[in-house]
Amino acid sequence: MKPQKEVKISGWAAHTTTGVSVTLALLTLGIIAMIWIAAAAETKRMMEKIEISVVMADNIGDDRAKAICDAIEKTKFAHNVRYISRQEALDNWKEATGEDLEHVFGVNPLSPEVAFSVDAGYSTVARIAGIKKSLAAIDGVAEVGVPDNALIETMNSNLKKLTFGFIAVAAIMLVISFVLISNTVRLSIYSKRFTIHTMQLVGATDGFIRRPFIASNAMVGAIAGVVSGGVLSALLAASGTMGFEQIASLIDWKWMVLVDAGLIAGGACICALAAVIATTRHLHQDYEDLFK
Repeated sequence: MKPQKEVKISGWAAHTTTGVSVTLALLTLGIIAMIWIAAAAETKRMMEKIEISVVMADNIGDDRAKAICDAIEKTKFAHNVRYISRQEALDNWKEATGEDLEHVFGVNPLSPEVAFSVDAGYSTVARIAGIKKSLAAIDGVAEVGVPDNALIETMNSNLKKLTFGFIAVAAIMLVISFVLISNTVRLSIYSKRFTIHTMQLVGATDGFIRRPFIASNAMVGAIAGVVSGGVLSALLAASGTMGFEQIASLIDWKWMVLVDAGLIAGGACICALAAVIATTRHLHQDYEDLFK
């Protein structure tokens, strides 16, 4: 009966296996991060749909009305400020209702208006009430129209619940990914436990033994981060041609660069930390325990 040959796995093969596992885990984290960015952008877009209209007094002149519009445009709470002249307001009314008010009254009864959307940071009931009060105090403003408070509170409440739910899911996925990466690194170092023990016997310090394991696994994690970041960036670049234009519009490339950098740094740090934990465990093992 022929003796069985011991199958040895090369260092490159072990690192490749570890790299593939880490890449898949980082891809999961990257997808979660991209969904988070898209959700945050969509949340901001929804919150900035709140629109306020400022109706001018009947006797106000065009110059004064435009001056008020310019002043509103310079504020921090206003976005997409639009000036609606008397004639434009009349045309809009005629287009919406089919009724010619100028023919009915003999004159144009409508006043100029300024319409704008509220910045996401000001889309609360209290802040909108403050905006309404400050605008109503401007000389020449007859009325300030704001959305119903109940509508704003309902929208903000739903968005907060969605945000908290997403944070919980992201935290769980982060823990799962760390455990998977840690186990993968631990298994790769487990095969070198006898080497670690031999280095201890010849007088190598704990730091000297840990250093190559930390460096090699950190490099594997960084490379896995580069690969996962490249895959996600390629998917984002191709999303427009694949019929996902809306997703592409929600994720700015500056955020994608930050995600890629985070995956590279996170992969290196997680793998290095897992290597520290795994090597420390074997450094404190008795010789008999190495066979378990």
